[in-house]
Formats: sequence, structure tokens, C-alpha cells
Amino acid sequence: MEEFLTSCQRAVKLSSDQVGPGFHVVLGNEACDIDSMVSALAYAYFLSKTAPGEMLVLPLLNIRQSELRLRSDSVFLLRQAALSLDLLVFRDQLDLRALQRAGRLRLTLVDHNVLPSSDSDLEEAVAEVIDHHHLEREPSPTCPVTAETVGSCATLVTERIIQRAPEILDLQLAHLLYAAIVVDCVDMSPAAGKVTPKDSQYAAALENLFPALPPRGALFQELHRAKLDVSGLNTEEMLLKDMKAVSGSLNLSVSVLYISLQEFLQREDLEAELSGFCQKYGYDLLLLMTIFFTESKEPIRELAVFSHSTTCREQVSQYLEQAQSPALNLSPLSSPHSHISAYHQGNSLASRKKLLPIMKDFLTTWDGYGFPGDRKDELSQVPPTPMNSLVEGSPLDNGLPRITSQALEEKFSQMVNRTDL
Repeated sequence: MEEFLTSCQRAVKLSSDQVGPGFHVVLGNEACDIDSMVSALAYAYFLSKTAPGEMLVLPLLNIRQSELRLRSDSVFLLRQAALSLDLLVFRDQLDLRALQRAGRLRLTLVDHNVLPSSDSDLEEAVAEVIDHHHLEREPSPTCPVTAETVGSCATLVTERIIQRAPEILDLQLAHLLYAAIVVDCVDMSPAAGKVTPKDSQYAAALENLFPALPPRGALFQELHRAKLDVSGLNTEEMLLKDMKAVSGSLNLSVSVLYISLQEFLQREDLEAELSGFCQKYGYDLLLLMTIFFTESKEPIRELAVFSHSTTCREQVSQYLEQAQSPALNLSPLSSPHSHISAYHQGNSLASRKKLLPIMKDFLTTWDGYGFPGDRKDELSQVPPTPMNSLVEGSPLDNGLPRITSQALEEKFSQMVNRTDL
């Protein structure tokens, strides 16, 4: 693995925008958690050994290099597996758009099956997908898709390697894959609702092939403690640590926080920091999912909704309260902040993977209704967020077409009156 990654580093440093061989980039999702990181590293290594070609296969971590320190569990795992952090290639080290314009880019997506709207211009380069989330990609003869709702994408990558090239497995690679499966499946605990028979099958296969792997319980606990370590992180870093975004005419982010909601809500100047985060990154609303585990490894989840638009916050909250696929079973909690709605989430099995499709459905409903007086057409001419933010005090207030509170109220009233809400 080290030799492969060293060659990738060398190629990136020598590459230019217009000349040289192309890159077959294996790209994980923008959260870049352990599963996404390991799936990208392992599948790129597999392709380099089994499908050599003119293009250099390269695993790309879908975060800036400076953000790696926020992935404390990933850093812990890489060091545990004796894989140097200096060998990794990050999103800000390779210009995918320049490669695309030069016809030198091929993309394989792992741990997600559609590109976010910010990367939609790279869609033509997508040539393969391996994922374990809800399938949103349209079928295409030019892009084979492996999509199965197992607990971990690393399970599907392990299956591919064991079936087609088991000889490339060594203890280091097995350690990475095994850790990703164990973490995503919550130590293979049925109570957490993540593990499937295929996850168990390939975790056991790795154990049988490499008896020197660390015991799964101890491995899970070590990585879990590393992930929960948010000491020294400010609010912005905590939000970015494990965040995914969904976009339509509204831009929303969903962050997983590894402290209790009560503790997070007591942070000093929290609303000002959340407002600053929205303005800096162009979000209209933040969803905050907190999670911790009981001694029996059962997840306890809480949820908070932040937006300075009262109408937006209330209607998103109502949509979540009424959601049925799955039902979140939300119970209101007291919140010390006027712009934050807080909930205990009774359905502890509904992770962010289950929440994101709900929010995408909400945005589809939202986008299906134009603003009164064709205001939606007018908004399409407005520059992208943060200029088009619903956060009060945004640059939108300075001369650009405004989204009025009356328009918001009328739009949400239309949504609430729909029978499918």
C-alpha cells in the first residue's frame, strides 16, 4: 500500500492541468468518515493491481488536508495500521475540474452514489459506483453500479477483493477494511440496527484470513473513543467534523455531534457561532444530530434544528415530526435558544443515512412550488449562496432580489396544506 500511495503522491506533484496521463480517481463522500476513507484507499489499490491502464488510479480524500485533524478516529486508525498520513491525497491537492476540462478524469464513487450539487459539473466523468446508501442514481449502461444496503461500504469493497484478487490482501489492508466494517456496524451489534448478514460474513472472513487482527470489541472501543474526542474543537470544527449537505432552493447541512445535545446547547455564544457558520458556508438551515451509546452499545439520538428564519425552522421541524419513512418519533425538548428547536429522537436506529432522504424529499416538495408571482424564477438569477442565504443580515439584503417573509409564509402554507405532508 505504501508503494502505491507514494506513486500517487509523486504523480500529483508532477501533474499539470493540460499535459500528462489522466487520473482514475476513487472518491469517497464529503463526510470522509472511516468507511469513506478506507473504501477509497482499498478500492483504488484493488484497481491498481487488477485493472492497470493508461490512467493512474488514485484514492482522493474528499476533504481539505487541513480538515484531517477533525477526523480523529481516522487519524487514530491510520496510525494504528502504520500507514503514514503524509501519503494521503486530499481534495485541495488535485484540481478535478481542470482534469475534467482536459479530458483526463475518470471517477469511481464509493460510499455515495450521486455527486453533490457543488460537483455536478463532474458528473460526465463518473464511470462506476459502489455504495450502501439509498440509490439515487439513474441506471446507465456506461456506469456500472454496485448498490446494496449493507452496514458498511467497506463490506462491498472487501467482497470485491476477496472474490477477485484475494492475493492483494495483507494485514495492513485487512486491518483498515475490518475496522471500517466494525465501526459502521457498531461492533456488529444487532441492537444498533446496522449489521447485515453480509457484513458479518466478510468481517468473519477477514478474521479467519488474518488471526492477528485486533479483537473487534477492543478495536471498536478504541476507535469510538477517538471519534468522540472533540476536546479542543470550536463550534465550527465540531460542525465540520462529520457533516453532509443537501441543496435545492434552500441549502441545508446535517452534522453529527458526538456530545449530548444539552451539553452542546450550553456552549457560550452558540447562536452567534451558528449564524456565522451559516453565513460563511451559505447554509439556510442546520440540522444537528447528537449521538452517544449506552453500556450495551445502543445508540441514543437527539436532534436540533437551527435557522434564523422562524418559518423555515418550524416547517422543517414539522416535516421531520410527521416523517414516516422512517418515523423519527421526535419528542420536543426544552431549548434555551429562540432559533433552535430541540428533540429527543425515539427511533434510535434512524441515522443520518435515513434522515438525508427525508430532507431531500422536503426540498423536492419545496422546489415543486414556485414563490408567489414566479419569485422562484427570479431567485434563479441570484448568485449562489451565501449571497442567496435566508440568514438575516446576509448580503442579499443589499440590493439583490429579496425573499420576503410574506413569500416564505405563503410558500410554507402551500406546503402544509398538501395532503402528502
